[in-house]
Amino acid sequence: MALSEHDPQHDRGEKGTAEPSELRRALSARHLTMIAVGGSIGTGLFVASGATIAQAGPGGALLGYVLIGVMVYFLMTSLGELAAAMPVSGSFSTYGARYVEEGFGFALGWNYWYNWAVTVAVDLVAAQLVMAYWFPDVPGVYWSALFLAITVGLNALSARGFGEAEFWFALIKVIAVLAFVAMGVMMLLGIIRGGEGGGVANWTTGDAPFAGGFAALIGVAMVVGFSFQGTELIGIAAGESKDPARNLPRAVRQVFWRILLFYVMAILVIGLLIPYTDPHLLRNEVTDISVSPFALIFERAGLLAAASVMNAVVLTSVLSAGNSGMYAATRMLYSLARDGKAPRIFGRVARNGVPLWALLATTVVAALCFFSFIFSPKAVYIWLLNTSGMTGFIAWLGIAISHYRFRRGYVKQGRSLADLPYVSPFFPFGPIFAFVLCLVITLGQNYQAFLEQRIDWGGVAATYIGIPLFLLIWLGYRLAKGSRFVSYRDMTFPDARARSAYLDSALRGEPATVGPETAPTPSTGGR
Repeated sequence: MALSEHDPQHDRGEKGTAEPSELRRALSARHLTMIAVGGSIGTGLFVASGATIAQAGPGGALLGYVLIGVMVYFLMTSLGELAAAMPVSGSFSTYGARYVEEGFGFALGWNYWYNWAVTVAVDLVAAQLVMAYWFPDVPGVYWSALFLAITVGLNALSARGFGEAEFWFALIKVIAVLAFVAMGVMMLLGIIRGGEGGGVANWTTGDAPFAGGFAALIGVAMVVGFSFQGTELIGIAAGESKDPARNLPRAVRQVFWRILLFYVMAILVIGLLIPYTDPHLLRNEVTDISVSPFALIFERAGLLAAASVMNAVVLTSVLSAGNSGMYAATRMLYSLARDGKAPRIFGRVARNGVPLWALLATTVVAALCFFSFIFSPKAVYIWLLNTSGMTGFIAWLGIAISHYRFRRGYVKQGRSLADLPYVSPFFPFGPIFAFVLCLVITLGQNYQAFLEQRIDWGGVAATYIGIPLFLLIWLGYRLAKGSRFVSYRDMTFPDARARSAYLDSALRGEPATVGPETAPTPSTGGR
């Protein structure tokens, strides 16, 4: 396998001297925590949460968010174990190559790069739609150009520049959700007006609490899954974290409480204050933020500027997603280049520790947003959203598989779990549960299309194109390189004895490398 970030020779020139320009460990604990927060609070919560309640009832929506929240938490504990032991910018692409199959890691990496590069384009088009609320006469393409320049600029400064921007973006979203939950509770208690018609009665209206049956629950699970995508960014950011062995487990442990507070409490408040039969909940378009359940409840409480406030929060959420997407795609392409799986030019790093060529390539894909100048912004938004949707779930499947095989190989070689900086407490149930549920959601994303009298093959293709492309890339690599599944006995793991020295260098902000690795220990374990 090609040299990668965690190989001892990776960061040394031919004469053994360290290269002056490598990724720098510049992200502190607060950056890492807020990156995870920003990843778990997306536009879906502010805009699409009402539609999930209308579709499945308050109980169905709450169950959907809890179920997917548990799955995401299991995935994050799996990623936390992997990333704390091996904090590299390639993250699950590297883990897939090492502990599953080299072609699998290759396909995961390119899949994830495409996912986030296109997601940046999605967010830039969404920014057009949001800005049209205030400036309906200004061509949307101007806003896309402005926000693309801001996103590229923040990422070109340094990893710390990205981390700082994401810290403040995430903080705004956190304050908005906390204010919403607090106001909702006070409305229900009668402290603030607007909650007179709310309460438990909304959970018994019509078919509540569960409406639409199992099919509605599956549909909600898909929407909720999209909302949670981005939480895995902490795995990418681990490669530039100052103290990943300490900060990553801390961020992972907080994921559960963030999901509980930000999602479950928000959905519970909406379900108690607005009946699921309210026609406003059915509208979930980013083009009309005034029908966001957040805006509706703020208006009931007497906040006259609710729509404008929520529009500003959604804009922040969109910029946060674009900023994070640009970072994640850039670092993944960099890692692929360093591993010999992408053109070498994308592995070059400027003196400030930023892979500028990888950033430029990602920017070119993000420029797909300018197609909105030719076509309808809404049409471009939906098309890009559909083509990028599947890839996020594929990345999650990759995390679950990689962690399962990592732990099995680690134990089969007779290694002690006590040597790992963080151990997932839910193995093997966690990755297996996440894999099964994620697979069901992945395959069922657009199942309604097959139930119609005339199948919309265009919609089906846009939704599912990611699966055959992933399998084709994987198979193509296997055939070209002759790669095979990695047996448990042949796996290599980071050397726990070198961890203290590595952490000392990481805390000094030195290049993002991982210490020496141990060779496989004799074992009778097979694949």
